[in-house]
Amino acid sequence: MLERPSKLVSYRFDQLADQINKRVMPDEADVDRYVGLEHLDPDSLRIRRWGDTSEVESTKLLFKPGDIIFGKRRVYQRKVAVADFEGICSAHAMVLRAKPETVLPEFLPFFMQSDLFMERALSISVGSLSPTINWKALAKEEFLLPPVQEQARLVELLHANKAAVESLDTLLSSLRTMRSSLLKALIGPAEPKSEEYPDREFYRLGELSNVVRGSTPRPAGDSRFFRGDFIPWVTVGEITKNDRMHINSTEESLTELGSQKSRTIPSGTVVLSNSGWTLGVPKILQITACANDGVAAFLDLDERVDPQFLYYRLFGLTTFLRQVIAAGGDQPNLNTDRIASIPIALPSREEQAEIVKKISSVQTMIDETWQRHQSNRTLMSGFLGDHLQRSGELV
Repeated sequence: MLERPSKLVSYRFDQLADQINKRVMPDEADVDRYVGLEHLDPDSLRIRRWGDTSEVESTKLLFKPGDIIFGKRRVYQRKVAVADFEGICSAHAMVLRAKPETVLPEFLPFFMQSDLFMERALSISVGSLSPTINWKALAKEEFLLPPVQEQARLVELLHANKAAVESLDTLLSSLRTMRSSLLKALIGPAEPKSEEYPDREFYRLGELSNVVRGSTPRPAGDSRFFRGDFIPWVTVGEITKNDRMHINSTEESLTELGSQKSRTIPSGTVVLSNSGWTLGVPKILQITACANDGVAAFLDLDERVDPQFLYYRLFGLTTFLRQVIAAGGDQPNLNTDRIASIPIALPSREEQAEIVKKISSVQTMIDETWQRHQSNRTLMSGFLGDHLQRSGELV
């Protein structure tokens, strides 16, 4: 049991951490690992994936072991990680280094994962389609933290929960690898050849559906259109925040006037993120909703196509879409013509059903493990938040 909490001390964020803003060109960095926002897992402090510096060209940020990489773009994706190696990272992130005289380097990442910090960070983000936080705004924000001695006691408990979360992360990684193997074996490669599938019919996605793009009411953020309660609002963030198959609710809704200036997508429709570094992620709507212009939808789907089969087909194409088909440099995108041209080797409906059944058995395990992961994360965040709140009452 923890002792009665100590009084909290108020700190500006720039008293807790320095921003490390050392910019380098990839070929001059003398490191071989590149970490983009796409390599960071939401609510995980560990970096498990990275790219090669030879794959990127523009100026990046240099980081060292122990530095915190914080995704400043689309903060709601909750991407905070602690580096255990030297490398370069996307300029859409901040590199932060804790100031040990005011905060334990081990405690600061946990604090930044908390709802208290994330909600504050989101509140000072600017921009509608890709809300971004800047250092000057974050630096002057004030936070209440316990003394260093109490931070150390909290870290012990938080590390125990972190170990449980990381074991679930490892299980999730294994299950996702299994799902990828099934996708490749049962649905096929990104660019299938007719001789490899003599029993399947070949089509372009545009031949099997009406590929359309969502529409964002302008001006974005206008209260006449947004923050309403008339119809759910599907954004890229809603699609990419987890790897579940369905969307059955959204954080935001449009007003009735906003819906008239957007595109309404019926329940049961397969949708796909088509812009930014998180493009190529599919979902199936279980609600009728409006979608923004970073979302593509497959309307009037041919009856020969099982929507879940299309979902898995698209899910297996995510990396291919990002690396091969997307265009746009720093802001890659997929236009509807590119999406409509994607080839598909279509088996019979009976075979599609069998394929969906086999992959969905693994998907169910992923969903259940993810739910346990989220429960543990909520427990950890709630524990820290409750402790800070109780301590704050003593101030």
